[in-house]
Amino acid sequence: MASQTETDAMRRAIDAARTVGRTLPNPPVGCVLLSPDGTELAVGVHRGAGTDHAEVDALKQAGERARGATAVVTLEPCHHTGRTGPCTQALLEAGVARVVFGTSDPAEGAGGAKALLDAGIDVESGVLADETDDLVRFWAHRHLHGRPFVTWKYAATLDGLSAAPDGTSKWITSETARRDVQRFRAECDAIMAGTYSVLADDPRLTVRDEADLPLPYDRQPLRVVVGESKIPSYYRVFDRVAPTRQIPSRDPHEVLKQLFEAGIHHVWLEGGPRLAGAFWGEGLIDRVIGYMAPAMLGSGRAALEGEATTLADIRPIDISDLTMVGPDIRIIGTPGRAPREDMDEEVQD
Repeated sequence: MASQTETDAMRRAIDAARTVGRTLPNPPVGCVLLSPDGTELAVGVHRGAGTDHAEVDALKQAGERARGATAVVTLEPCHHTGRTGPCTQALLEAGVARVVFGTSDPAEGAGGAKALLDAGIDVESGVLADETDDLVRFWAHRHLHGRPFVTWKYAATLDGLSAAPDGTSKWITSETARRDVQRFRAECDAIMAGTYSVLADDPRLTVRDEADLPLPYDRQPLRVVVGESKIPSYYRVFDRVAPTRQIPSRDPHEVLKQLFEAGIHHVWLEGGPRLAGAFWGEGLIDRVIGYMAPAMLGSGRAALEGEATTLADIRPIDISDLTMVGPDIRIIGTPGRAPREDMDEEVQD
């Protein structure tokens, strides 16, 4: 069982990993090295593909002091050679005596725990696993489910409308909320909208440096435009700030298949109640972030278009965060199952 010192070190490793910002296509990882008496020797982090993994970063800082140490790592040390060598080998060569980690590796780097055990290293897994799982959830989702994680963001009035009858939608929420959105966009490696919304609003679909973002934006997310409508080349979505890909298919599964094949892990979906409704209807939205403005429209376009016909089609949202952002309310949650789906399963059983 992990000691209190090791558990505290895991929390520091998690906090360290969160300071780095987006590391996709690699996971964010933190590592704390402890001496045999529990003294902190080094804190390492992974800063993105091609850079040292967190374990190696910490080992380089500790040098010879790493011999006999305990490595506390948020993710199971990798056991494969990619752009860098296996962390298991680095830990063994450094003479580490014990490894404590949180989340098991679901990807090609799996097997590190077994390799370390086979080499005589004391290994413990699952320490603060809920927190370390959350740390890598976007990266892990792709490997576990074979598709990118999808976050749907919308802004609406209190009566659930995202645009006026004439189509205008700028701006429903406050500048404070729009700055807040940039922080969440910064987690993603693709920003997606439908052609209708692009034609109507001429958005840039980029992360803008108007807030205290966790990383410099020399690496903008891929811009993805879904739909067959032709968009003029002078629209801002085709500027040189970021790459853009148009996918004619409106089938959500096909869209995600193409993005998966392109190496995308986390899609930020916004701009288009019809497109959002298609993903919602297929159960392909993994997280909802809604910004509710303290205002009413009375008529206009709903935030989501779908084919629900009865309350049995209602899909609940498990709310994990409810926060005031300036004058607006931010709601973050995970979609649940519609009652109809549960009833259908009962009938089949």
